[in-house]
Amino acid sequence: MFLNTLTPKFYVALTGTSSLISGLILIFEWWYFRKYGTSFIEQVSVSHLRPLLGGVDSSSPSNSNASNGEADSSRQSVSECKVWRNPLNLFRGAEYNRYTWVTGREPLTYYDMNLSAQDHQTFFTCDSDHLRPADAIMQKAWRERNPQARISAAHEALELEDCATAYILLAEEEATTIMEAERLFKQALKAGEGCYRRSQQLQHHGTQYEAQHRRDTNVLVYIKRRLAMCSRKLGRTREAVKMMRDLMKEFPLLSMFNIHENLLESLLELQNYADVQAVLAKYDDISLPKSATICYTAALLKARAVSDKFSPEAASRRGLSTAEMNAVEAIHRAVEFNPHVPKYLLEMKSLILPPEHILKRGDSEAIAYAFFHLQHWKRVEGALNLLHCTWEGTFRMIPYPLEKGHLFYPYPICTETADRELLPTVFHEVSVYPKKELPFFILFTAGLCSFTAMLALLTHQFPELMGVFAKAFLSTLFAPLNFIMEKVESILPSSLWHQLTRI
Repeated sequence: MFLNTLTPKFYVALTGTSSLISGLILIFEWWYFRKYGTSFIEQVSVSHLRPLLGGVDSSSPSNSNASNGEADSSRQSVSECKVWRNPLNLFRGAEYNRYTWVTGREPLTYYDMNLSAQDHQTFFTCDSDHLRPADAIMQKAWRERNPQARISAAHEALELEDCATAYILLAEEEATTIMEAERLFKQALKAGEGCYRRSQQLQHHGTQYEAQHRRDTNVLVYIKRRLAMCSRKLGRTREAVKMMRDLMKEFPLLSMFNIHENLLESLLELQNYADVQAVLAKYDDISLPKSATICYTAALLKARAVSDKFSPEAASRRGLSTAEMNAVEAIHRAVEFNPHVPKYLLEMKSLILPPEHILKRGDSEAIAYAFFHLQHWKRVEGALNLLHCTWEGTFRMIPYPLEKGHLFYPYPICTETADRELLPTVFHEVSVYPKKELPFFILFTAGLCSFTAMLALLTHQFPELMGVFAKAFLSTLFAPLNFIMEKVESILPSSLWHQLTRI
């Protein structure tokens, strides 16, 4: 009788009011999401309702709330996507080529190798190379695209005289083992030191000699660094550390080579954490460019102090101690700088051989860091567990849109494009900055608003027909309840049922 007394105007008013309310909720949810990066309903339910129902949020939120936003790419400067030489790049002949022999895949892209060729021409050549026949041959060799042609040119240069850059090319590309590469680098060191001493005496005699001395300095630094890396790869880590320290003392101004990153990795292998902290204190400075090695090594040292006894359940009950808070903040800082690293450290994504060049804050840098530092994180008990429990919480802290940044300058939107040039996408899926997904309640409210708005429109256009549908729907909805009521009436005595209805 109640349904039969309802008029079409009632259904129009009902659906219209429902559409208006759900629309207002949708607008508020969207505004809150744009400003704070999370759903208001979801936040209230997780923060207030879940504890009342007995749930405990023992870890950071599982959904990564981060996004690149929709800012204009013209605001991003070119320097933000500057490509850097990988401080720990492998040897082409002894390591990269070995991977190609085994798998048949090319670990380096043409773009990456072309950047290396440009580096070689910049650091290993100068305008006065025509004065020395061997250097003139090597100047052409560095421009060759065919590896065999480069190797043949290096042998040709060595037939004329002991040429340091020729030995470098053979050690990098022809040597098939690290020991053979080390032998060639030692020969290069002997030749390079002689050229360096001669050019050092003549450097003030003109711009031509000054350029030649700068080239000889670059050659000598490169040789000594690669010799230290050979010692590190052959297990002579203490010897490698000494060589790196001596090199940094001898050439303190050549910070662009990032030799300190090689030193940090070697010190971590020796588990000499006090010296690691001393190096970080010098290079983790506000005026110096950051890197994944700097940020994540600092986080590892902070995590090492608390990770062995850290428990997410205990931390949720008693709260974080000061040391734990410092470790979590260091992890958040590192993740904001490069958000791609944790998936490699936690082995949620497969590693590949690192490229010869990296893009800071990009997937290429994450691969290069995790390739050499994963073992150091595994060595510290509980460090990966602490990282697993806390790293995703970073994306809830970063303002939205992400162009605002938080602890660092805004994340460059050109990073993904550059990483696709540096990494072999044939067998590797490039990691991109985690996208901010719309929360469930915003999608639910949008669907509800659309549905009720459609019902309001149909009810306004066809009130009689929609009234029939509404009555049929409500009758079907209440059919189970009517069935139960009939069964109850048949079981209970009529007098008792009459008293209950009066009550």
